[in-house]
Amino acid sequence: MEKSLAIAEVLAYVRQNRTPLAELPPEAIPHDEADAYRVQDALHNLLSPHFGTQVGYKIGCTSAVMQQYLGIDHPCAGGLYMGSVHASGASLRYADYVHVGVECEIAVRLAHDLTSSGEPFTAATVAPAIEAYFPAIEIVDDRYADWRGMDPRALIADDFFAAGCVLGKGVAPGNAPDLLSVTGRAVVNGVEIGRGTGADVLGHPHHALAWLANHLAAQGKTLRAGEFVLTGSLVQTAWLNAGDEVWMELSGLGSVAVDFKA
Repeated sequence: MEKSLAIAEVLAYVRQNRTPLAELPPEAIPHDEADAYRVQDALHNLLSPHFGTQVGYKIGCTSAVMQQYLGIDHPCAGGLYMGSVHASGASLRYADYVHVGVECEIAVRLAHDLTSSGEPFTAATVAPAIEAYFPAIEIVDDRYADWRGMDPRALIADDFFAAGCVLGKGVAPGNAPDLLSVTGRAVVNGVEIGRGTGADVLGHPHHALAWLANHLAAQGKTLRAGEFVLTGSLVQTAWLNAGDEVWMELSGLGSVAVDFKA
């Protein structure tokens, strides 16, 4: 636990001071993914006083385009904090990030806890827990001198690039389209830079939610009512410049916008 806290303190310093992190020395890299998530837990405790209580999770690497881009062939989770969840139309400071990027996502908010019964969660068993779907922009931050040289275990420990999100208006499940047919378009400064569909997210965003519920259950944790989950990007990450304006549309769910002022 002492090692986990020591690594978490380094990552928390980087997050709070926006200092690019060079590759961690071998002795500071978590032993395995389970160890990486223990460091992440310690990091959440250190960051909550600064960024607000944890209000949910992001899931990364749920689409082929992102798995190929990051070179990681399985989903990874990170935390979301109250102070980094914004409403559509937000204007954020570019300087508040090391190198900010955006991703196009389908988010969900839970109506009730997903308590483990001992059986694995499936797409079918998590669906009734969804209170609403949201068009979402995940905000990610490249907090590293060279992220391609970072060990994936270190990326997981550091919330897997998570830096918040921007949410559009919620859509009740009864009013939502078939998520497989939802097309997401990512537009930066009026130019479309990527598109994908709900089917790209592990075959269906509900599969991503089930993965997260099982991942947390294995740690003795539970997804709680009211928490948000970003189910994974439909497009490759777009890294931004100061002054960029971002607009994303998810057909049948609506649109969401944010700009990053200089």
